[in-house]
Amino acid sequence: MSEAAAAERDPGLQPERTRLAWRRTTLSGTVSAVLAVKTALHGGPSPGTLLACALCCALWLGFLYLAHHRIRTLTSSDAPRALSPRHATAAVLCTVALAACGAALVF
Repeated sequence: MSEAAAAERDPGLQPERTRLAWRRTTLSGTVSAVLAVKTALHGGPSPGTLLACALCCALWLGFLYLAHHRIRTLTSSDAPRALSPRHATAAVLCTVALAACGAALVF
């Protein structure tokens, strides 16, 4: 593809779909964190469950920060930068760790 064609590229709705996907994932993480905290505190707080709740909340806040950063990048320009591998890895680790933490509280 020539440089002129690359400069004229119309991304269409792809950035909007990506932004909405980040919002959906943030909402899913929020629900997971809230249910994990509710489950942990249901039978009375113990040191282990409080630690798990704190970990869930920290992971959720970390993912929320990453998602907000990415959403802001997507809306800031017509040609947003690609997600850096460092941020992608951090988002995946936060998501997987939050799911594992929530699952540990349920079982």
